[in-house]
Amino acid sequence: MHIIKTALLSYGMSGNVFHAPFIDLHPAFELTGSWERSKKLIQNDYPLVKSYPSLESILEDNDVELVVVNTPTGTHYDFTKKVLEAGKHAVVEKAFTITAAEAEELEKLAKEKGLKLAVFQNRRWDSDFKTVKKIIDSDILGEIVEVTFSYEAYLPALNTKAHLEEPSPAAGLIRDRGPHMIDQALFLFGYPKAIFADLAIMRTNSRVNDYFELILYYNDKRVRLKGGFLAREMAPSYIVHGKKGSFLKNRADQQEDRLLAGEKPNNTDWCAEPEKEWGVLHAEKDGKEFTEKIPSEKGNYLDFYEGVYQAIVNDSSEPVTATEGVQTMKIIEAALKSAKDGQIVKL
Repeated sequence: MHIIKTALLSYGMSGNVFHAPFIDLHPAFELTGSWERSKKLIQNDYPLVKSYPSLESILEDNDVELVVVNTPTGTHYDFTKKVLEAGKHAVVEKAFTITAAEAEELEKLAKEKGLKLAVFQNRRWDSDFKTVKKIIDSDILGEIVEVTFSYEAYLPALNTKAHLEEPSPAAGLIRDRGPHMIDQALFLFGYPKAIFADLAIMRTNSRVNDYFELILYYNDKRVRLKGGFLAREMAPSYIVHGKKGSFLKNRADQQEDRLLAGEKPNNTDWCAEPEKEWGVLHAEKDGKEFTEKIPSEKGNYLDFYEGVYQAIVNDSSEPVTATEGVQTMKIIEAALKSAKDGQIVKL
């Protein structure tokens, strides 16, 4: 078996929760270590790995084949470019870059060097989204006409991470949670013909956008994406209406909470949703109307890394391609323009 030796560029929450456990679990990956600037923590969890003192020390390590760029968004372009120029494959956290032009340049560079470049849109492998996709793909709802995806919480206090709250081209909820929802919409429905966006600051003393609503225009449907931090009581996170029925589903994937609690993923019984979180399908079949609860699919971020493995070893497409990452960045840029001008932006 080809073993892909992999290094992280950070071992904060992202590295500790979303990457290292799945790299360690997958038999075709070997975690070599992480760049750690001040706190040296990775060896507490993985004693046999390295704590790299610099990015250069990772790039100079000939054993490292894949680098996970999981640092703040503002660093993604520079760090990923250096990784690719060093001849190593890359996985890049969302948001992919700050601008679409940066994303396109990285995509071009990876192709020129024959390297794999994947964007870590892990929410495609959440149980709730997988369930929504299964329902849509089944055609039980008929032609889809109206969709609302929301990613809301009640978090009125400002985040203690300065890079998330200080005004910068990389800050704001549209760049934090927006990429997840935009990616999900494009994955299901393709690229829209136009977009309208409303961005706002709602929390006391906030200096960056912490509310957004996007409308994606398609010839035959409208897709609304919403995010905010002041929803103490939340509506269903996924509302899908078709000409034959509707499906409502809460955002209830268990993976992040269990990983934050220190659980390690496994291949057998990882994060099934409880029955109380199952979605509601209201549709008709053979001319008869019915309502029923739909068991949730199982989510597993390991499937993302299986896709990365297949891409590197068998030259298949990345699980989330750089092209898809570019499209998400173009939507974000169009949303910023729409919100500034107060107009629909054609794509």
